[in-house]
Amino acid sequence: RDSHPERGERMAGILSPREEDIQKMLSAQVHIGTQNSDHMMEEYIWRRRADGIHILNVGKTWEKLMLAARVLTAIENPQDIIAISARPYGQRAVLKFAQYTGAASIAGRFTPGTFTNQITKQFREPRVLVVTDPRTDAQAVKEASYVNLPVIAFCDSDSPLAHVDIAIPANNKGKLSIGLLYWLLAREILRMRGTVARMSPWDVPVDLFFYRDPDELEKAEETQQTFAAAEDPAAQWAAAAAAAAEKPVTEGFEQPLLQEQQWDAGLGVPLEPQPAAQPGSWDAAQPPQPNAGWDAAAAGQQTWAA
Repeated sequence: RDSHPERGERMAGILSPREEDIQKMLSAQVHIGTQNSDHMMEEYIWRRRADGIHILNVGKTWEKLMLAARVLTAIENPQDIIAISARPYGQRAVLKFAQYTGAASIAGRFTPGTFTNQITKQFREPRVLVVTDPRTDAQAVKEASYVNLPVIAFCDSDSPLAHVDIAIPANNKGKLSIGLLYWLLAREILRMRGTVARMSPWDVPVDLFFYRDPDELEKAEETQQTFAAAEDPAAQWAAAAAAAAEKPVTEGFEQPLLQEQQWDAGLGVPLEPQPAAQPGSWDAAQPPQPNAGWDAAAAGQQTWAA
């Protein structure tokens, strides 16, 4: 019997959900189940809609989240916690959960024998297993039962609860729901460890835990490149206009920095302008002697002949 009932009430008040947390869960459709239901999940189902969709109890979802966070906080070494998601919508959330809590993660296909076959390179011996979907990750849940590993799983209305120790009733098929659930679990673990203050909001946005389509990423990159290409000419014109405005205006032509090389510099032609010939000096010029060069050439031949 607890001798301090006010202590339990204070703890219940601290772990109680806030209105903004409930709004996030409703907007991410955490409470939306499927048309089918498992008989072991009936206690977590609130009611069934007219179209046959089961609605999960959000209050029990929050209670199980707090219970799972308390269990994971009790693990001394965070690497002994392994979060697994074979579903593509949960792979990014699992990696981010492992990044911020220090846990290990297995995103993608689970290799059979990871928990049972000691010869494999991927052999691991964790203490707790966090599973996104018990049906999709059935191999991991089965091997966990062989080695007595406690399993924490996000379970939908039709999820099998065999070998699941802590079932968190939630929508484990939507990308927004899976990302929000891992974000809430990571935030609560950090709060219980004392790393993050409970009264202040966590500075990590929940968008980092959401699945991102590769096609959307390519379109976003192409859009950014288009905008960058469109902004570059405008920036160049602006820089040129600013440089022209700062440059002082000089009168007349400016002297070039380098002297231009004269095309006739190697011909021995004087660069100084020659004085023009006086009119009437053409008569004074001596006409060339005809055949003067031929006589010299003949004289040269006679010299060789001699």
